[in-house]
Amino acid sequence: MRIKADTDVCIGAGMCVLTAADVFDQSEEDGTVVVLLPEPPADKEGAVRRAVQVCPSGALSIS
Repeated sequence: MRIKADTDVCIGAGMCVLTAADVFDQSEEDGTVVVLLPEPPADKEGAVRRAVQVCPSGALSIS
């Protein structure tokens, strides 16, 4: 699993951080998503998938 984040689409809602704080963070400059673990371990898969689903702007995807 690899996380892709489009910071041009991100609106800085922070749902990803609330869902998986050990995988995502927000930029201090503009609040956009920062992926801390681009290839998260298997035990984080459920939280990452939830974060992708709840992202209001659709800035997150998994490949």
